Amino acid sequence: MIDTTAQILADRLKAALPELRGRLSAATKLDDITWFRVGGPAEVLFTPADESDLVYFLKNIPADVPVFTIGLGSNLLVRDGGVKGVVIRLGRGFGEIKIEDGHRLRVGTAVPDVKVARAAAEAGIAGLHFYRGIPGSIGGALRMNAGAHGTETKDVLVSARAVDRQGNIHELSNADMGYTYRHCSAPSDWIFTQALYAGMPGARGEIQKQMDEVAIYREQNQPIKERTGGSTFKNPPGNSSWKLIHAAGCRGYRVGGAKVSEMHCNFLINDQGASAEDIETLGETVRARVKAASGITLNWEIIRLGEPLPGHSKGEDLAKVDAA
Repeated sequence: MIDTTAQILADRLKAALPELRGRLSAATKLDDITWFRVGGPAEVLFTPADESDLVYFLKNIPADVPVFTIGLGSNLLVRDGGVKGVVIRLGRGFGEIKIEDGHRLRVGTAVPDVKVARAAAEAGIAGLHFYRGIPGSIGGALRMNAGAHGTETKDVLVSARAVDRQGNIHELSNADMGYTYRHCSAPSDWIFTQALYAGMPGARGEIQKQMDEVAIYREQNQPIKERTGGSTFKNPPGNSSWKLIHAAGCRGYRVGGAKVSEMHCNFLINDQGASAEDIETLGETVRARVKAASGITLNWEIIRLGEPLPGHSKGEDLAKVDAA
């Protein structure tokens, strides 16, 4: 049965946006989308048909309705109470890859990172092989300055295109993105729709070899076959999160149905039917124990979205500081 409040909001939006071409649905499950396979529903989920449909939506949606954007759900923890307002998820209308002159690729932000790496390899464009090891889509890669194996998004990005909360389109150069480690300074409510990358000429066989090496490394060192959100915490300056977590005695530590991976302890996994609260509690407990052991505060790399169940806590209030 669809939540009445959610249906009212969906009906209100449909009435206000008669020319909308994308899909608008009420009380939509998000646990099927996130790689953790947990979390409550989106009050309303909107999948725009293309960029112009997204612009129309943002220009006309009432200002009092909260708007959030998600990608493939790989780096996302949706809390058990779900997300109030509208969750936007880009789909096929943002899934194109075009090879351009100068060893460049123009890519829609719904395209998975691994697909960009493969397209570059097929076109003989070197420099983007690192995307083979990053789960998620290009939109998230732009937002988080995603990187692996010594290369980051900022090293290959020429420009990006985004739509702001009022429906205005912005063209951003690499410098405009304000990239630092796992951070972009573009306003958090801007939605990236397209990216232009520049690589170098390369031999297909050599690029494929680099991609294979990335894939083998991931398989041997990361719990990629588990329900996980990927790397949980950003690496502190001059240190590695996994080393700090291991030193704090958290490898294999469990809260409910979630535990710290024994293969790579900067990964949290849902291996026994965890709730989102189990996973967040585990993460906050790890942070507290690392802080107590080393004096270093770990910062979440995984995005946490939405609210807990009524009467439940979130964030640092969940930490089990006395855990042994």
